[in-house]
Amino acid sequence: MIDVLGHDFWQPLSVFGYDAPWLYINKHTIIATWIVLGVLAVFLFPIRFIVRNKNSVGSYLVTRFVDTFMEMQEQALGVFAFGPLAFVIALFVFIFACNCASLIPFVEEPTQDLNTTLALGIIAFMYIQFHTIKAHGIKEYIKEYFSPFFLMFPLHVIGKLANIVSLSFRLYGNIFGGAIITKIYLNMVQSSWVWQTAGILTGSGLVITLFFSLFEGFLQAFVFSMLTITYLGIAVRNEGD
Repeated sequence: MIDVLGHDFWQPLSVFGYDAPWLYINKHTIIATWIVLGVLAVFLFPIRFIVRNKNSVGSYLVTRFVDTFMEMQEQALGVFAFGPLAFVIALFVFIFACNCASLIPFVEEPTQDLNTTLALGIIAFMYIQFHTIKAHGIKEYIKEYFSPFFLMFPLHVIGKLANIVSLSFRLYGNIFGGAIITKIYLNMVQSSWVWQTAGILTGSGLVITLFFSLFEGFLQAFVFSMLTITYLGIAVRNEGD
C-alpha cells in the first residue's frame, strides 16, 4: 500500500517527519485540475471577443447562459447582486469543466476525487456563511444557533455541516460512479475484438462516454450551483421575505 501511495501521491510534509496517509496529495487530481484551469483560461479569450459582437450567435448563447443564472439568483435572493451571480457561474463553469475532463486524453475528472468535491463544498459553505453574517450581523448569526433555546445548538451545527455533505458527496458520488461504469465498459470492450466491433457499429462507447461526461457532468454542475444559490437565499433572506 505504501508503494502505491508513494507512486500516485505527493508527500510534501514528509521532509518534516509527517507522512500520515491523510496528508498525501493526489498528483493526478492536481495535474488534472490545472489542465482544466488552463483550458478555461484559453477559452476566455475568444469568448470575450464573441460577446463584443452582439449580433453573433455566440454572443446570444453567452447572454442567455448568464441570464439563466441571473433569473435563478434573483428568485433565490429576491434582488440582483453581481457578487453571488459571478460566484455561482464560476462554480458551474469550473465543475462542468472538471466533470468533462475525461474527454481530454489521459486526463481523469478531478471531481471523482472526494477531496476536490469536499473543497468545493467547503468553499460554497464559507461563502454562504460570510454573506449571512453580512446580511444579518454577527450577533444575529450566532443567536440563530441557540434558537429557540440553547439546547438546539448541536442540531443547528449539524444542520449547517449537512449542507457541505449534501453538496460535496452528491457531486462526488455521481461523478465517481459514472467514471467506474465507463471504465468497466471500456475494459470489457477492450477484452474482445467482438465487443470492440459491436461498440464501433452501435456507437455505444461514444454514447456512454458522452452521457457520463457531458450530460451527467452538466446536470451535476447545475445541481451543485442551484443548491448553492438556494442555500444562500434561505440563509440571507429574512423569514418575512
